Amino acid sequence: MKINSNYLPILVFAAIAFGILVGGWVNFPGEDHFLVKNISKNKLNKLLDFIDNEYVDSVNSDSIMKYTIDNILGQLDPHSIYIPPSEQEQVAESMKGDFVGIGVNFYMYNDSVAIIKPIENGPSEKAGIKAGDRILYADKTKMFGRKLPNDSLFAKLKGKEGSEIVLTVYRKSENRKLKIKIKRGIVPIKSVDAALLLDATTGYIKINRFAETTYNEFKIGLDNLKKQGAKSLVIDLRDNGGGYMEEAISIADEFLKDKQLIVFTKNKKGTIDKTFATKKGSFETGKVVILINENSASASEILAGAIQDNDRGTIVGRRSFGKGLVQREMDFSDGSAVRLTIARYYTPTGRSIQKPYSKGNEDYSKESELRFKNGELYNKDSIKTTKTLKYKTPKGRIVYGGGGIVPDIFVPLEVDHGNEHTTYLLQSGFVGHFVFEQLDRDRNTFKGLSFEQFKAKINATNLYFNAFQKYIFKNGMDLKLDKNKALVKRYLSAEFARQLYNEGKYYEIVLKDDAMINKVLKKG
Repeated sequence: MKINSNYLPILVFAAIAFGILVGGWVNFPGEDHFLVKNISKNKLNKLLDFIDNEYVDSVNSDSIMKYTIDNILGQLDPHSIYIPPSEQEQVAESMKGDFVGIGVNFYMYNDSVAIIKPIENGPSEKAGIKAGDRILYADKTKMFGRKLPNDSLFAKLKGKEGSEIVLTVYRKSENRKLKIKIKRGIVPIKSVDAALLLDATTGYIKINRFAETTYNEFKIGLDNLKKQGAKSLVIDLRDNGGGYMEEAISIADEFLKDKQLIVFTKNKKGTIDKTFATKKGSFETGKVVILINENSASASEILAGAIQDNDRGTIVGRRSFGKGLVQREMDFSDGSAVRLTIARYYTPTGRSIQKPYSKGNEDYSKESELRFKNGELYNKDSIKTTKTLKYKTPKGRIVYGGGGIVPDIFVPLEVDHGNEHTTYLLQSGFVGHFVFEQLDRDRNTFKGLSFEQFKAKINATNLYFNAFQKYIFKNGMDLKLDKNKALVKRYLSAEFARQLYNEGKYYEIVLKDDAMINKVLKKG
């Protein structure tokens, strides 16, 4: 596997940060009033044309334009961003909630396209693709022994709905090649990872982002949990960087009574737009708990703020990211886009939870790192609140603005101070790759075992813990795991369960000894 693992912890943080940067906007289709004619704009256009036509050497006009746009937006705020065409398509698909393709999770392993697992009920699973298969050819295109970027792989496997592709795969477990015809179809990208019961009366719903389909996914999960006897609900927004605020508002409406304020926005003209709950709420009386952490941002904070400020539920976890800005998207003909901040949002008590960015984007990005250093992730007393930004809920509870949602009940990180990278490593794709490679050596290890038998077998050994420690050393990470052995074993077992069984089994294991879940259930 060719991964620049020396930088994996940095990449994990970068991925989360990018999710927060692009998460949390409102889109107003059909509005295009950005064509403002002025002298400065004409100067910029003339300069770019002048360089393009007359400069002595050949230049890449696209790179100059990107650099120009990035520098302009960099003078505004950290969340006004330019998204190049290569990234915009993937972001748009993620927020739409589906795409047309063959439906597999894969990665490049030893220069081969290895199937981690076909998506449940997707086109590939229906056609007979199995975990561990290597894609040798997609139609006549060679897919192995080449350094193909992921976007090229995706492009080859995607296509029009109903179109067919013939995959030549090597099945290691049977030591043979197969040709499998697959009809491309719509593949969902779920934003609700799990909806399950924690005990007889406590439901749990995990939301990873707020996409176009999130409210519908959430409502289906909520209705199913109510049918199973759920009287209380835990909504897990940890590491949820945001998305469409309308989806968060619709979910908040399920818990709040008619005419309770959910959120309001204010633009540069001072225009205030308030959004209130309606009569449609289906869970207006049951107990509600929201789980947040330092990577819960934007739309996640809108939902958490609405619940906290209306005294509707309890916020458990650690201080959220602190993004209180609303973006509008403008698309360009080349497939790129700009997200521009067009308003601030405020929670029902009137607080802005946007953390300061007046010292520039670099200082703004470092604020998250400072939370590790100042001990905030381990001690609630280390959270810095601005006393002048103090607000009261209807029941008289004190809440603060100016930098994220401060939880009602604080729960520290599950790892020792100084080992924060372990937490993010365990939640990264790196663990999935390790587990795949372990299974790939002998897929018969757990064959035929019931889930209970699987858990007993994997918990009785340190084999995979020791192998994982060697694996991360081999990939250039000087991270010792001994002090967090139980946590590491839990996440490894959960990932084995995900690849051998399904997503639900992953959460069944990973939540069993989760510190925040334990805090909620003990208070139950």
